[in-house]
Parts: sequence; structure tokens; C-alpha cells
Amino acid sequence: MADKAKKENSNEQAFPLEQAFEQLEDVIDRLQDNGISLENAFSEYEKGMKLLKQCNEAIDRVEKQVLMISESGELCEFE
Repeated sequence: MADKAKKENSNEQAFPLEQAFEQLEDVIDRLQDNGISLENAFSEYEKGMKLLKQCNEAIDRVEKQVLMISESGELCEFE
């Protein structure tokens, strides 16, 4: 299990959210091109969906790690 966590951390570091969002914007731009072929549109759509899944997973991991400071100064999980 430790190997899996290390792999996930290395994947997250190798693929930051900002980069994923930029790539998603590029995919959207290509999909909005009126001259795109149907075949290329499907390919771009598939790329976009994979990127979106990676973004959602990364955001979920971050949300689980977010802590909130209570009025008494204690750390507790953000709900």
C-alpha cells in the first residue's frame, strides 16, 4: 500500500492541477473549432474526460487534507 501512495504522490507532482486545467482549456479550444473533424472531436473529448477525471481525483485528495482551525485554536477536519 505504501508503494501505491508513493506512486499517487509522484503522479500528482508530475501532473499539477494547473497544468491539467491548461490542457483542458486547450482541449475546449480545439473542440470549439468549426473545422475539427468528427474523429478528432471524439479523440479530444476522450482526452478532456480523462483530464477531468484526474482533476476531480486531485481535488478530492486535497479536500480530504484540508484542515480548519477552530475558535479555540485546535485543528479539525473541514466538513
